[in-house]
Amino acid sequence: MPLETWERTRQVNLDGTFYIVQEVAVQMTNQVPQGGSLIAISSISGLLGGAQQCHYGPTKAAITNLMQNCAVALGKHGIRANSILPGTIATDINKEDLKDNTKRDYMINRTLLGRLGSKSYPPLYHENPQGRR
Repeated sequence: MPLETWERTRQVNLDGTFYIVQEVAVQMTNQVPQGGSLIAISSISGLLGGAQQCHYGPTKAAITNLMQNCAVALGKHGIRANSILPGTIATDINKEDLKDNTKRDYMINRTLLGRLGSKSYPPLYHENPQGRR
């Protein structure tokens, strides 16, 4: 893998998440009343290795860990921090891979639900006051 691929993936996934979380956390601690919900998108690839994801998986694992640390550090300000770890979701990026039944089955078998993910809005649950219970 070219070093540029590693660096670009880290910059977009991890550094980008860090910068956004940092700015939003400052706003949430300065507002009256303090508090809010930070939600980052990680990936099941942050938990399970992938032969073609040596650059991607580590950044997603780091996002999950970042949010765990934010939850501990920011909880005293009424700020919740969560990460969502979706499995494979059909997109333009992977549509050719999903046409291959062997690859598709591999992706599906990596998930606990045994299916591809959907383009739904699980972050809304965490953002909703009912998600605080």
